[in-house]
Amino acid sequence: MIYNLYIFDKFGTLLYYGEWNRLKQSGITKDEEAKLMYGMLFSLKSFVNKISPIDPKEGFLYYKTNKYALHYVEVSSGLKFVLNTDNTASGIKEFLLQLYSKIWVEYVVRNPLWTIGTPVTSELFKTKLDEFVTQSSLFGSKVV
Repeated sequence: MIYNLYIFDKFGTLLYYGEWNRLKQSGITKDEEAKLMYGMLFSLKSFVNKISPIDPKEGFLYYKTNKYALHYVEVSSGLKFVLNTDNTASGIKEFLLQLYSKIWVEYVVRNPLWTIGTPVTSELFKTKLDEFVTQSSLFGSKVV
């Protein structure tokens, strides 16, 4: 089950936030939540790189709790994709890379009205992203 998605640029600006099956809200504004999320990612990446006993080629990829999993993919341009799912979801890295290449590049990067570093407001992007997410096998409800 997919709960929510954050897309940050290389400077930590929240470019897009979407949610689908999120049941619990944080009780803070989306801006505050995004800042906390980016700060945590920055700290986790630094921790993983410093404490790893071997060279971590990909660095931080995900963490799991007993309730959910947070998945992280950073592409070469510095975009950071963060997806929260139920803790049994698999194949998330491939899913996020497809989201980047098929949805982000097609409907954001190639959009002449979008300015790099600004939040995405395109309704076409939102629609295509929603279709991509809801048609994925990861979207379905978790058996409890």
